[in-house]
Amino acid sequence: MRTKSLKKNRINVVTLGCSKNVYDSEVLMGQLKANDKDVVHEEDGNIVVINTCGFIDNAKEQSVNTILEFVEKKQQGDVDKVFVTGCLSERYKPDLQKEIPDVDQYFGTTELPGLLSALEADYKHELIGERLTTTPKNYAYLKIAEGCDRPCSFCAIPLMRGGHKSTPIENLVKEAEKLAANGVKELILIAQDLTYYGLDLYKKRNLAELLENLVNVEGIEWIRLHYAFPTGFPMDVLEVMKREPKVCNYLDIPLQHISDDLLKSMRRGTTHEKTTKLLKEFRKTVPEMAIRTTLIVGYPGETEEHFQELKEWVKEMRFERLGCFTYSHEENTHAYNLEDDVPQEVKQNRANEIMEIQSQISWELNQEKIGEIFKVVIDRKEGNYFIGRTEFDSPDVDNEVLIDASSVYLKTGDYYEVKITDAADFDLYGEPLNVTAEKPKRQELKIKSV
Repeated sequence: MRTKSLKKNRINVVTLGCSKNVYDSEVLMGQLKANDKDVVHEEDGNIVVINTCGFIDNAKEQSVNTILEFVEKKQQGDVDKVFVTGCLSERYKPDLQKEIPDVDQYFGTTELPGLLSALEADYKHELIGERLTTTPKNYAYLKIAEGCDRPCSFCAIPLMRGGHKSTPIENLVKEAEKLAANGVKELILIAQDLTYYGLDLYKKRNLAELLENLVNVEGIEWIRLHYAFPTGFPMDVLEVMKREPKVCNYLDIPLQHISDDLLKSMRRGTTHEKTTKLLKEFRKTVPEMAIRTTLIVGYPGETEEHFQELKEWVKEMRFERLGCFTYSHEENTHAYNLEDDVPQEVKQNRANEIMEIQSQISWELNQEKIGEIFKVVIDRKEGNYFIGRTEFDSPDVDNEVLIDASSVYLKTGDYYEVKITDAADFDLYGEPLNVTAEKPKRQELKIKSV
């Protein structure tokens, strides 16, 4: 059966999961573009590539449902071919081939050349940093390393991504320069573990030196750090953050729990005391820093006492940003050998309790911002508001600044001084200073060549 689509040989890349998957899709699209292929991101196309996530149950379910959705479209003649890549495919390829055989081919996380070949394209080694970015024009992810060497008991990432492998500084600088030349002003550094960066290449933790090089890239205004690990954190990074205005006073450092019993079982290599001491050192060295963390509740063996300890610690630390997830029992992880003994309802209730505490903390911290002036970048216009962020907020996961669009025009991707006039739990409201109404300009296309 032939597809009904009018546009033939258009490749539609569909991205599921985390920012690292977004980056991988952008690299794939850059390679396809260099091969003169017609490629789009999550738009109509008769050839579909699904970049899947296989991290936890909800993500796996979403990936499987998306595959089934496009297989059905293939059966109905709406698409010609369906290819699957990414973490789910890496982790469960034999099962997927058996259960969903109508997919044309499955590829793992390290099989980009094979995927390109299936799409009748060549892998071009010379394309350092060449991507088709899918984020708004003003920011982009910069993946500084692949894989992870940490032994965390609950995590399946090493099964899907392999061991830690840093990207050389000179390659990352070159990539950042290309991004900046195309209008990117904010780099969001990502890896499974930023803390480990450089140990394999330079025999030392080298994140600070990487930052020193990236701040010299002309056109970049903000550099943001995501996914650090508490054990072995390179404290010289704080000195760079304090000294260099381009490095945001922001750190995403998933801590998972605080009970010594659970930290030991999770194989995190730290303790309640060490973790608290580290956070206090962060705030002593960089008092303005916004710390984002994520926690897991319902891990095997988590008692009510463990949970109460976690709640009291969250109240004590008053994190600027916090997310909480329920434990997912993942095959082939160390924790899979433990009994998943916390009922799902209890897990969810505990997560809700943590987020209620955090909501109050966030509201209180936001109230303190009323009357203050912040540098704000505008990400988009939504309804009657321009939506922006401060340096203390990362896209999609943190607070946003809402600015009334009825009396002022702000340009997407530009930075403005904004006075905060009101605040809610997770939103700030503000008025830009020294800005007059301008005639709106045509918005640029979402996808751009890098």
